[in-house]
Amino acid sequence: MERLLQSVRIGINEKIFVKDPESSELGKRIVEHGIVMIDEMGFESFTFKKLGTKIGSNESSIYRYFENKHKLLVYLTSWYWGWREYQLVFATNSMQDPIEKLKTAIAVLTKAVETDSSFSHIDEVALNRIVINESSKSFLTKEVDEENRQGYFNIYQRLVTRLTEMIQAVDSNYPYPSSLASTILEGNLHQNFLKDHFPKLTNCDGKNPSSAFITDMVFKVLNND
Repeated sequence: MERLLQSVRIGINEKIFVKDPESSELGKRIVEHGIVMIDEMGFESFTFKKLGTKIGSNESSIYRYFENKHKLLVYLTSWYWGWREYQLVFATNSMQDPIEKLKTAIAVLTKAVETDSSFSHIDEVALNRIVINESSKSFLTKEVDEENRQGYFNIYQRLVTRLTEMIQAVDSNYPYPSSLASTILEGNLHQNFLKDHFPKLTNCDGKNPSSAFITDMVFKVLNND
């Protein structure tokens, strides 16, 4: 099983990068240290020049993989959601009961992130913090509609669709399944952001994780008698 998981590859839209960073050791180092640096200094302060100095490579070599740091952020968030999707599919694939399947899906997508040894060059814990703090910057841009047409956000939308179908399986009459599905994902990020930065604005903390709140919210709006 471990060997099977190590063979998993997260497929990212080729339009996001110039050269696939998974294709070389330099590309993997760009991703690995890019995650560490964005996590430590924030997206605004992060530059390819700083990254090049960190990895001991020319700044120009990074541009051979990514057109700009925005594309790198889109790549990282896409990879994160693809990783979450593979966890979701693995955990729920053989489940038949729709209620338990949805509860498991919520638990998988909202649980605290742990390091995944299947991807040695990715610090998933640091990447999770980046997604919580920075991911909105990947789509709150003037170019979002064109990037969406080019499929930059397909992985995220596919994950929402999976959740939507699970919600419909529990309550086929619920009129807002896609809205609820996207709220599960974005609500979890928002509650974790509040927990870390505005704790007075949330009840979620170490004793009351966001997963409990979101599960409670979801099943109170669905008719699952």
